[in-house]
Amino acid sequence: MEQLHTSLLQGLELLDLRASETQVVQLLDYIKQLHQWNHVYNLTAVRDVQEMLVQHIFDCLAVIYPLQKQVPYTPGAHILDVGSGAGLPAVVLAIMLPEWSVTAVDAVAKKMAFVQQAAGVLKLKNLQAKHVRVEQLQSTQQRFSLVISRAFSSLADFIQLTSPLLSPQGVWCAMKGKEPVDEIRQIENSVNVFHVEQLHVPQMGAQRCLVWMRPFPAEQGTTE
Repeated sequence: MEQLHTSLLQGLELLDLRASETQVVQLLDYIKQLHQWNHVYNLTAVRDVQEMLVQHIFDCLAVIYPLQKQVPYTPGAHILDVGSGAGLPAVVLAIMLPEWSVTAVDAVAKKMAFVQQAAGVLKLKNLQAKHVRVEQLQSTQQRFSLVISRAFSSLADFIQLTSPLLSPQGVWCAMKGKEPVDEIRQIENSVNVFHVEQLHVPQMGAQRCLVWMRPFPAEQGTTE
């Protein structure tokens, strides 16, 4: 774990992120939990802890700085991670943004059981996991300042499924690999794709980007 600790600190520095010792320990413990549970529950195809650090942790940490820039925190702000899987990026966001409330949603029970367990072990009181399909959340009154996904679905499906869950001033963020030009073209008349942000993930050779979206302003009614 010493090598992992050193690699994590180097990655945080490259991403220009500040983390307390508690947050560093939480990130390392999350990798440890993910590695242990993965033997039984097959949560991720990545088996090696060093690869987990790069492919999962660094990939999600790369979102933190852009998120803070695009979505300034306000009291009561809430993040929804759709199709969270093993808690990516929900767990990483909950660790690095302790003032935010984070909800992870996934249709696979074992994955949400793992996230709930991780929240307890890591003492993340701002993280909750829900084993539901995202459509089932539409009947609730809860709305989210940020709805995020990591390889969840096409942008069109992502927007359609989560539109009722976005707060009036909220934004969507889709974590993608190569810029999804065709997917953006399909939705550009229905939502405002206001920024596509290229990411540089430490030690990762693959392309990564964030697609930031928000609803178009409601049309103003005319007056007589």
